[in-house]
Amino acid sequence: MSYIKATDVLPEEILLLIQQYVDGEYLYIPRKETNKKSWGENTNSRKELSLRNSNIYNDYRKGLNIKNLSSKYFLSEKSIQRIIRQSNR
Repeated sequence: MSYIKATDVLPEEILLLIQQYVDGEYLYIPRKETNKKSWGENTNSRKELSLRNSNIYNDYRKGLNIKNLSSKYFLSEKSIQRIIRQSNR
């Protein structure tokens, strides 16, 4: 996330009003609900995790146990169990 200088984008009267509440501090202005993006929308993270989880489930069905899967994918045994349980549905 990059910062935008308020003096470059806000009219002076709005800037003065904001300064009454927050003077010289950082202020986060959230996105409008209509502009929000879901997690992983800008990257391939969602696809990569889905592929990884699919591979874990396939390896489990081929006979790898949870301990071996945990070592292979660098995840806790609980995480492997959760992925298998979710993939099983």
